[in-house]
Amino acid sequence: MKIDLSKMKRKELEQLRADIDKELEQAAARDLKEARDKAAKIAAEHGFTLDELTGKASGRKGRQTSKAPAKYRNPKDPTQTWSGRGRRPKWIVDAEAKGQSLDKFLI
Repeated sequence: MKIDLSKMKRKELEQLRADIDKELEQAAARDLKEARDKAAKIAAEHGFTLDELTGKASGRKGRQTSKAPAKYRNPKDPTQTWSGRGRRPKWIVDAEAKGQSLDKFLI
Protein backbone atom coordinates (compact mmCIF):
# COMPACT_ATOMS: atom_id res chain seq x y z
CA MET A 1 0.00 0.00 0.00
CA LYS A 2 1.52 3.28 -1.08
CA ILE A 3 0.04 6.68 -0.29
CA ASP A 4 1.09 9.77 -2.23
CA LEU A 5 1.71 12.13 0.69
CA SER A 6 2.70 15.02 -1.56
CA LYS A 7 -0.89 15.42 -2.72
CA MET A 8 -2.32 15.63 0.80
CA LYS A 9 -3.05 18.87 2.62
CA ARG A 10 -1.37 19.70 5.92
CA LYS A 11 -4.48 18.98 8.01
CA GLU A 12 -4.91 15.61 6.32
CA LEU A 13 -1.26 14.78 7.01
CA GLU A 14 -1.62 15.78 10.67
CA GLN A 15 -4.73 13.60 11.01
CA LEU A 16 -2.89 10.73 9.34
CA ARG A 17 0.00 11.14 11.80
CA ALA A 18 -2.42 11.14 14.76
CA ASP A 19 -4.14 8.02 13.42
CA ILE A 20 -0.78 6.28 12.92
CA ASP A 21 0.41 7.19 16.43
CA LYS A 22 -2.81 5.82 17.92
CA GLU A 23 -2.53 2.57 15.95
CA LEU A 24 1.15 2.19 16.92
CA GLU A 25 0.25 2.51 20.61
CA GLN A 26 -2.50 -0.08 20.24
CA ALA A 27 -0.19 -2.44 18.33
CA ALA A 28 2.47 -2.10 21.03
CA ALA A 29 -0.09 -2.86 23.75
CA ARG A 30 -1.27 -5.94 21.82
CA ASP A 31 2.31 -7.15 21.32
CA LEU A 32 3.11 -6.63 25.02
CA LYS A 33 0.02 -8.57 26.10
CA GLU A 34 0.85 -11.38 23.70
CA ALA A 35 4.44 -11.57 24.98
CA ARG A 36 3.27 -11.61 28.62
CA ASP A 37 0.72 -14.33 27.87
CA LYS A 38 3.36 -16.48 26.15
CA ALA A 39 5.83 -15.95 29.01
CA ALA A 40 3.15 -16.80 31.60
CA LYS A 41 2.27 -19.97 29.69
CA ILE A 42 5.90 -21.10 29.57
CA ALA A 43 6.36 -20.28 33.27
CA ALA A 44 3.23 -22.30 34.13
CA GLU A 45 4.59 -25.27 32.16
CA HIS A 46 7.53 -25.26 34.56
CA GLY A 47 5.36 -24.81 37.66
CA PHE A 48 6.00 -21.11 38.27
CA THR A 49 4.11 -17.87 37.96
CA LEU A 50 5.52 -15.01 35.95
CA ASP A 51 5.85 -12.96 39.15
CA GLU A 52 7.97 -15.68 40.73
CA LEU A 53 10.33 -15.66 37.76
CA THR A 54 10.68 -11.90 37.65
CA GLY A 55 11.01 -11.51 41.42
CA LYS A 56 7.95 -9.32 41.76
CA ALA A 57 5.64 -9.83 44.71
CA SER A 58 2.10 -10.25 43.48
CA GLY A 59 -0.19 -7.34 44.20
CA ARG A 60 2.64 -4.90 44.89
CA LYS A 61 3.75 -2.25 42.46
CA GLY A 62 6.96 -0.29 42.59
CA ARG A 63 9.36 0.19 45.45
CA GLN A 64 7.86 0.15 48.91
CA THR A 65 9.39 2.43 51.52
CA SER A 66 8.49 3.00 55.12
CA LYS A 67 7.29 6.39 56.29
CA ALA A 68 9.80 8.36 58.34
CA PRO A 69 8.71 8.98 61.95
CA ALA A 70 7.55 12.45 62.91
CA LYS A 71 10.26 14.66 64.38
CA TYR A 72 8.41 17.97 64.69
CA ARG A 73 4.86 18.81 65.83
CA ASN A 74 2.79 21.96 65.39
CA PRO A 75 1.87 23.12 68.94
CA LYS A 76 -1.24 24.88 67.62
CA ASP A 77 -2.48 21.73 65.85
CA PRO A 78 -0.96 18.49 67.21
CA THR A 79 -2.24 16.51 64.21
CA GLN A 80 0.27 18.35 62.01
CA THR A 81 3.68 16.71 62.12
CA TRP A 82 6.80 16.70 59.96
CA SER A 83 9.61 14.17 59.72
CA GLY A 84 12.24 16.76 58.85
CA ARG A 85 12.52 15.32 55.34
CA GLY A 86 11.27 16.82 52.13
CA ARG A 87 9.50 20.13 51.68
CA ARG A 88 8.89 22.12 54.85
CA PRO A 89 5.24 22.49 55.79
CA LYS A 90 3.71 25.96 55.82
CA TRP A 91 3.51 26.11 59.62
CA ILE A 92 7.29 25.53 59.83
CA VAL A 93 8.02 28.11 57.13
CA ASP A 94 5.78 30.66 58.87
CA ALA A 95 7.43 30.01 62.26
CA GLU A 96 10.92 30.39 60.81
CA ALA A 97 9.88 33.63 59.12
CA LYS A 98 8.94 34.91 62.60
CA GLY A 99 12.42 33.96 63.84
CA GLN A 100 11.39 30.87 65.81
CA SER A 101 13.79 27.93 66.07
CA LEU A 102 12.96 24.43 64.87
CA ASP A 103 13.97 23.18 68.32
CA LYS A 104 10.71 24.63 69.65
CA PHE A 105 8.77 22.08 67.56
CA LEU A 106 10.78 18.96 68.38
CA ILE A 107 8.74 16.03 69.65
